[in-house]
Amino acid sequence: MHNAQPWHFRYIQGSRTFHVRADLTRAIPHSDPDNRALHLGCGAALLNLRVAVVHEGWYPVTRLMPDPGDPALLATVQLTGLGGDESHLGVLYPAIHQRHTSRFPFEETEIPEGLRSALGDAARREGAVLTFPASWHLQEVLELLAEAEARNLTDRGADQDLAQWTRAGAPPANATAEGVPDYAFGPRKLGGKAPMRDFAGPRVVAGRGAAEFERTPQLALISTAHDHPEDWLRAGQAMERVLLLATHEGLSSSFATQALEWTDLRWPLRDPVSGTGHTQVVLRLGYGPKGPSTPRRPVTEVLDILP
Repeated sequence: MHNAQPWHFRYIQGSRTFHVRADLTRAIPHSDPDNRALHLGCGAALLNLRVAVVHEGWYPVTRLMPDPGDPALLATVQLTGLGGDESHLGVLYPAIHQRHTSRFPFEETEIPEGLRSALGDAARREGAVLTFPASWHLQEVLELLAEAEARNLTDRGADQDLAQWTRAGAPPANATAEGVPDYAFGPRKLGGKAPMRDFAGPRVVAGRGAAEFERTPQLALISTAHDHPEDWLRAGQAMERVLLLATHEGLSSSFATQALEWTDLRWPLRDPVSGTGHTQVVLRLGYGPKGPSTPRRPVTEVLDILP
């Protein structure tokens, strides 16, 4: 959330094991009071680690929440000989470097049904469910997202979060390796139904343009059967696996998670047919600009290597 990068890796050489830990100093307590989004982000980083491990010729044995006495230890990944059912992850490795959030208008071109099915299968492999809301359900989701964005624009705490994690107008000399810089805000929305978070908030960004967004946005909901930290990690891995496959297949993407930050708006997002499940992520997918890369913290800040 807001490119806070709330993860820390520790590699233990003797056992060839990575520890993936939550960096709670990077929590966003107002907008993410339960650290659900923090777990999603760390889950995405965990999926990228698994992909990289397979790419390098190893098989990752992954355990989620392995120590009940240490809730900040989110996962362990042990490197063993290549095998099991993870070998197909390696093809996604180039997409790790290519995937960027795009806050620009997408084309109205519909995503082919075969690709939608493949994205759904990618989520299922990580223990989550991906659906594309349509008709009245899509309209309801869009209305919930619009209500959440309106609340965020007038919510002091949400504005303070944006002020902390955005970099509007900061000169390059003061650039940091975290947060969302103004060049990645995208244009202001003049029209269209695409749900876009305005990272500028009430602030004016010099030189920022405006644009019409898609009239029929293509949204994907990722949900889990339960709503515990382990489920959030699964959803984060599913989210990243979907995003990497989407990038591999030429799609662009952005997040539309505003309604997930309000308890009363999150629950109505669930599957309208079964009435069950917990929505964890809302993605906007489509064909359009890939979006600029945003900064990442240096490796020395996020990785320790022990004997």
